[in-house]
Amino acid sequence: MTLHPVLHEVTERIRQRSRGSRAAYLAGIEAMRVAGPMRGHATCGNLAHAMAASGAVDKARLRADVVPNLGIITAYNDVLSAHEPYQDYPKLIRDIAREAGATAQVAGGVPAMCDGVTQGRAGMDLSLFSRDVIAQATAIGLSHDVFDAALLLGICDKIVPGLLIGALAFGHLPAVFVPGGPMTPGIPNKLKAEIRERYAAGEATRDELLEAEAGSYHASGTCTFYGTANSNQVLLEAMGVQMPGSAFINPGTPLRDALTREAVQRALAITALGDDYRPLGHLIDERAIVNAVVALMATGGSTNHTIHWVAVARAAGIMLTWDDIDALAHAIPLLARVYPNGEADVNRFAAAGGQQYVFRELLDAGLMYDLPTLVAGGMAEYTKEPRLVDGRLAYLDGARDSGDEQVVRPVSAPFEAHGGLRLLRGNLGRSLMKVSAVKPEYRVIEAPAVVVDAPQVLNKLHAAGVLPRDFVAVVRYNGPRANGMPEMHSLTPLLGMLQNQGRRVALVTDGRLSGASGKIPAAIHVTPEAARGGPIGKVREGDLIRLDGENGTLEVLVGAEEWAARAIAPNTTPSAHDVGRNLFAVNREVVGHADQGALSISCGPPSPEGHAWDYDAEYELGGGRDAALAPHTERDY
Repeated sequence: MTLHPVLHEVTERIRQRSRGSRAAYLAGIEAMRVAGPMRGHATCGNLAHAMAASGAVDKARLRADVVPNLGIITAYNDVLSAHEPYQDYPKLIRDIAREAGATAQVAGGVPAMCDGVTQGRAGMDLSLFSRDVIAQATAIGLSHDVFDAALLLGICDKIVPGLLIGALAFGHLPAVFVPGGPMTPGIPNKLKAEIRERYAAGEATRDELLEAEAGSYHASGTCTFYGTANSNQVLLEAMGVQMPGSAFINPGTPLRDALTREAVQRALAITALGDDYRPLGHLIDERAIVNAVVALMATGGSTNHTIHWVAVARAAGIMLTWDDIDALAHAIPLLARVYPNGEADVNRFAAAGGQQYVFRELLDAGLMYDLPTLVAGGMAEYTKEPRLVDGRLAYLDGARDSGDEQVVRPVSAPFEAHGGLRLLRGNLGRSLMKVSAVKPEYRVIEAPAVVVDAPQVLNKLHAAGVLPRDFVAVVRYNGPRANGMPEMHSLTPLLGMLQNQGRRVALVTDGRLSGASGKIPAAIHVTPEAARGGPIGKVREGDLIRLDGENGTLEVLVGAEEWAARAIAPNTTPSAHDVGRNLFAVNREVVGHADQGALSISCGPPSPEGHAWDYDAEYELGGGRDAALAPHTERDY
């Protein structure tokens, strides 16, 4: 099938924009690649330290310097249900490597916080920055420089992007992600959302709410909705850096263990010691980044990836922008309805054909690149389904027809002609909206602003009975520099309940919204943020705001002269309890804009001359020109 022209145009635009930075990145990882295993260049003292705790067999292999040594980076902890199964993975991986005549070592652990635990609490202020800490911790683990490939044990929100950014700093090494799979279905997501809304209305008790939540989040494995964690899994497969079909196989099953075994064996096969060397930095090219965005749009995935994958791309020397994402969104049909974009969970999505069916449809329609991947055969392998046949892993042809057209559909009859996200432009700057989760009748709203600087204040205003019937909640001073860009998921039960009452409500914020959130029209990631003097800081109580998700605009309907004369309002949020926030003061000070990946670390090679990645001057913050309304051109990036 001929490649869709928009994919070609966007990819070429990214490639041209990234020429200097991508070349610098590839030169850097080539300089890191030397002949033979890295440990062969270690001193005797270095090597002795690295193998001191190893058993006799492993020591002999490490000394011999001719077999691969796998470095395991693990995000195991007991708080994340998705990561709890990783407790047993290192031993399993070491045993598999030994059977193959090789070795494996845990190179390091990375933090992994659960947004479900910190939603609406002060700890959420550390959530986004944890991605950059994970990237740094990954680099620290791999910096021992005695490994021939990396196995990355991580699934959830910030963990996968952080691991990927850190591994790309060692892009001369092959790297394979090893997932753990989703928990089995609990109570229906729709029922859980209804009980949350009843609780927000005072119609359900805390015991009822806790029973519902515990019935939904009930076992080991990823949460079953299609939020950031499960979107991560689809994007990794779309880039070919995870075993095909491994995303949604439940933990603790024989097939799950077989896929882990296959991932280890594949990592051993693609090191520089063999004849099928596949370094991560070469696999993650412009086409792989475009494939990830395409998969995100086709499945209606998490808005968080409009931040994370910009950062991931930058780590590989690739300059991805929101305009690229928006252009792809207009070309890619929506092929999946998984909660919060529908009623199905990821187990039902997998049963209906899953990512394999979606990828086949996209490839056949010329809407996805057939890439080089970590497995031979390219993206065609990712349209196949893993099965156990006589106790051995086999890949069978995936479904050619949808198993449930309420969940997945063909390109010829999509749920919608365009992908799940929209870029919004207007005199408030730039922002994003997850239109796939919002019914068409709610995608356009014009209503007065209710302005708060902390989401908890909105709940108090509701409790006091002072909210207008129809309104747009403007929650500012929640961007990366202000407080680490926490998610506003705690507001969705309240706003969803009000919308159920027939009221017209929406959210506009420089913060984030969880991948689990939907239903409410929301303009999120507003850039530039209030803490950098962004126009969202000019909004006043009662200003009329028009949010148009169909046409991609977000505007405050105030006269141009008055708007230009307004000052940025101060932040009225009282200081939060510390819970470690003081340790991230430097991150808040140096973090970039959301549409640049909200990075607080140096990531990838320096930008080549002419690629301006700081929009402060472009927006003339606090000044008189409405630069945010001006069309963006290549020189803006």
